[in-house]
Amino acid sequence: MSSLCDTEPSESRSGAPRRELTVYDSTCIIVGIIVGAGIYRISPEVAAKSPGVAALTALWLLGGAFALLGSLCYAELATAYPKEGGDYVYLTRALGRPVGFLFAWCQLWIVRPGSIGVMAYAFAEFANRIWPQATGAAGVRVTVAYAAGAVVALTAINLLGVREGKWTQNVLTTVKALGLVAVVVVGFLFTSSHAIALQPLQHGGSALPAQAAAASQRLDWWNSLGSLGTAMVLVLFTYGGWNEMAYVAAEVRGSRRNILHALLIGTLAVTAAYILINLAFVHALGFVGVGQTKAPAADVLELAIGPWASVCISLLICISALSAVNGQIFTGSRIYYAMGTEHRFYAWLGRWNARRGTPDASLLIQGAITLALVVWFGLGQNGFEQMVIFTTPCFWFFLALVGVSLIVLRVREPDVERPYRVPGYPMTPILLSLGSVCLVYSGLLYAIRNRTPEALWSTLAVLATGVLVVLAGAATDCRRRRARRS
Repeated sequence: MSSLCDTEPSESRSGAPRRELTVYDSTCIIVGIIVGAGIYRISPEVAAKSPGVAALTALWLLGGAFALLGSLCYAELATAYPKEGGDYVYLTRALGRPVGFLFAWCQLWIVRPGSIGVMAYAFAEFANRIWPQATGAAGVRVTVAYAAGAVVALTAINLLGVREGKWTQNVLTTVKALGLVAVVVVGFLFTSSHAIALQPLQHGGSALPAQAAAASQRLDWWNSLGSLGTAMVLVLFTYGGWNEMAYVAAEVRGSRRNILHALLIGTLAVTAAYILINLAFVHALGFVGVGQTKAPAADVLELAIGPWASVCISLLICISALSAVNGQIFTGSRIYYAMGTEHRFYAWLGRWNARRGTPDASLLIQGAITLALVVWFGLGQNGFEQMVIFTTPCFWFFLALVGVSLIVLRVREPDVERPYRVPGYPMTPILLSLGSVCLVYSGLLYAIRNRTPEALWSTLAVLATGVLVVLAGAATDCRRRRARRS
């Protein structure tokens, strides 16, 4: 259990991670997790909130810039401390064992199962379109069954061994990347007959009075600013996952520089893909057309292959979602393993299966909690949105602390070898933390405005329980140490 007094790590491990991940494996993890179903669902919403193509492109560039900024911070931390657990390791070293434990606790009960569940729902929604089983209330149960089946199947694959897990990731990510390329190529080769007709509406022929026109411009500017802020939140949600590779740093083969290479290649590749696919949507459907459609990728492919487009894009989204689920299952289990190696009460999570190269207990408990959340939220109303709200505040809160940790570790441990130092220090980690705090606020505001307090309150309840566990463990261990001394 977490302790403020007892700082000795557990020695109950039966094995330790081996370096079995190449740069390609690591890059597939990053790309596979980032590029889920979000790009297909969120692109129309971002376009609808943008005043033009230039603003749309700028939003996706800014999102990529923020992801790159974060990747540079993680590159320094992961190369200086190449251990399993990523954020858990950095937060523990910089801010103390209780903070590290709270991070792992929230990942176990909130962030990781919620994030896996979101992508599992995306898979289930489109799988039910390919092979429809039911509609209405029965359709909800079928969707939950599809989502739960994806979690069970991919957890089982990862339990078979690290090779099975990484090869599954590589195959799914490669197929997903090829599908993205196909959509982009079609988008730039074809143009819808409606694309030219769908132009932004202008003011009517009669001229507005000067004062009214000025007031209208000010109002439009203010509304546009608010819409762009909302669009930026959606863009950054779509970029989420660029930090995942840090959780498996101890398994990356070769020099520690390979961690930096994987982070940079993965982040830059996703940024380029997102910009290209949005420009392809605009070329094929027109700017207004992208903002009006609910399925831009399907509409683009329909220009080339006709009625089969819907099935093809549904299959592509299923593969994209499964890739994100598998990647998060793979990396998430390493967090609880790291916690188990340092907290005696959770030592059973810190056992590594040397033969298969997997943290079996961590994979199993992660799968069980994820299944419980999938069923709980899935059988309720708006399960997908509820799980997004359930995970967002905690994720960005601890990411803000990671930026703080980089600064603290630079000051506290100056002699640690750092193969890579983040440029622009200390502004780079400060910007990462400030941006993350803004997204915590946005996530809370979104929950309040959309009247979904149950997801928010459940998040706070789990976090409060974690604090109580920390305090209880600290008090118990301190009493034991005093008893031994006396």
